[in-house]
Amino acid sequence: MRTPIYKSRPVEPNPARFDSGQRINDFITLSEAFSNVYRIETSEGSIQLNAGMGMEAPVIDANLNVLSEQRLHSLILTQGHVDHVGGVAYFREKNPGLTVIAGANNPEHQAYDSRLGPFRGQRSAFAFTEKFSAAFTHYQQHNYTDMPPQDAPTPDTLVEDKLQLEIGDLQLEVIAVPGAETNDSVIVWLPEHRICFTGNLFGCPFGHFPNLVTIRGDRYRDALVVANAVDTVRRLEPDMILYGHHGPVVGRELIQDELNALHGAILYVHDETVKGMNAGKTVHELMSEIALPPELEVGEGYGKVSWSVRAIWENYGGWFHHQSTTELYSVPASQVHADVVALAGVDALLDHARSKQKARKLEEALHLVDMVLNAEPEHCEALGLSRAIHRDLLDQTDNFWLRSWLNHQINTIQSQINEIT
Repeated sequence: MRTPIYKSRPVEPNPARFDSGQRINDFITLSEAFSNVYRIETSEGSIQLNAGMGMEAPVIDANLNVLSEQRLHSLILTQGHVDHVGGVAYFREKNPGLTVIAGANNPEHQAYDSRLGPFRGQRSAFAFTEKFSAAFTHYQQHNYTDMPPQDAPTPDTLVEDKLQLEIGDLQLEVIAVPGAETNDSVIVWLPEHRICFTGNLFGCPFGHFPNLVTIRGDRYRDALVVANAVDTVRRLEPDMILYGHHGPVVGRELIQDELNALHGAILYVHDETVKGMNAGKTVHELMSEIALPPELEVGEGYGKVSWSVRAIWENYGGWFHHQSTTELYSVPASQVHADVVALAGVDALLDHARSKQKARKLEEALHLVDMVLNAEPEHCEALGLSRAIHRDLLDQTDNFWLRSWLNHQINTIQSQINEIT
């Protein structure tokens, strides 16, 4: 009987900390960071996988240099996200002649990230502000304040399909798997050792349903492309996966069981969503109905099945859900909330919201409270009820993104109440 691995592995990503380097085996070292950085030692120098954020790079370097003083031969970027590429300039400066290798679409992905930098920063702040603050405090305690700027590097070598390399006494393959986490994703395979470095190919934590679209705002990821990426790794039959976050996943049978479940789960949600679409069901009906069967259980601590149902629906069907003509115009439903409040009365709406809350229909209760707050943003009683409903919702989830959002909303509402009272 399979025990899903997500139950025994951490979920949240955290920034690099000093003195946290670790040796995985006799030739691989790790420094955990917002995205893990590995070094593979060879007779011609070390191959580094990823570079962390710009501010993390000296911390990562210090951690790994304690374990090995080999010069860097090359640097491979498993994807173009900022927590993978930001430290490249730092490592180039410290290692003249360093060769940087990335997926063929890395320049396009970095341009996309840069284009939406302010938008993405604002949308991610609710989840990461406290983590950055804790990192800065930790760095100051270690007298580290001169942080390198964030880099947007130009790789030296771009991999279209597969790049086979022999560096010193090590054979490795860089295999392109675009479109899963990013459109420039690559994995690194050590065939003689049966070790696969996946980066964040299936999302942040291993063993969880992927985010087919992130709530911070991102491009949709096609479910079938993600499933194919899982299959690419599965067909290698690795004995060890070194993931983008947290420690190694060890054991061929365990890994195959997890990848089989993940592959099956993605296809199941995809197929059930498509079936429901063709049967004329609404996206909200499918979000509430589709659940994984027990044999395909994976975690939902980062991505959620219901969110992915919506991502699949909209990736195929677009933003017009054919439920109301108002979807085709610029005026949102919130524009008439004040009219509803004026007609129904604040007290009646809040009383009804409380009854919904008591019946554990929390989303319906929040809709009613939102109407009141859109009409009267400083209504203290409505703010208090909204805070209580958010706390109830928080108690129901262990998803990193949802918990971060709900905590952010609770703190924001509390600040509003403090200002009023």
